[in-house]
Amino acid sequence: MSSLTLISHLLCPYVQRAAIALAEKGVPFEKIYIDLKAKPDWFLKISPLGKVPLLMVPQAHGSEAILFESSVIAEYIDESQPGPRLHPDDALTRARHRGFMEYGSSILADIWGLETTRDATVFEEKRKALIDKFGRVEDVLGDGPYFAGSKFSLVDAVFAPVFRYFDTFDEITDLGIFASYPKISAWRKALAARPSVQEAVTPGYRQLLREFLKKYDAYMLTLAS
Repeated sequence: MSSLTLISHLLCPYVQRAAIALAEKGVPFEKIYIDLKAKPDWFLKISPLGKVPLLMVPQAHGSEAILFESSVIAEYIDESQPGPRLHPDDALTRARHRGFMEYGSSILADIWGLETTRDATVFEEKRKALIDKFGRVEDVLGDGPYFAGSKFSLVDAVFAPVFRYFDTFDEITDLGIFASYPKISAWRKALAARPSVQEAVTPGYRQLLREFLKKYDAYMLTLAS
């Protein structure tokens, strides 16, 4: 049976979640990149929402099953593939982790507003919203280095792409979002050092993100020192 195939976009944080989960499980996979501004017909035929990621899972007789939605894909990878479990065994703890995975998605929504707005007022609203949301995460973190302590989990796979944005943002300006959050700062550093996280994007990711900001004429760029 051939390997799994991950349909991707170069900047998509949701794709990174799946790529990280696959790498953590040691699963070989092929990655196919598409342009979301010019979605190919074959992609639109298999993607119910017209979004990435998609995971193409080989089946018998040469057919393929298509999975969509990053959290669904990540959980399928965890449940179906050998290697260390990335979700807790305890049902209550697992449900709590799923909640924080969704919380990570809500943070991504605010990051989208932060990086695409041309308006100073909207930018500040998003910056303050992110400070508040990360503060709630700071309150639940333990001694680390990961969300659940020493064990890497799917929550880490969700937040690693979140923190990756700030590697580029920090080169532009000091947003001050993590200034009062030592646990998050340590978590961010630990995730950045993880090979699965480093390999989830192409080497040109930071430049591509800068080009994205320029395309939107982002207010953030006016703050560059």
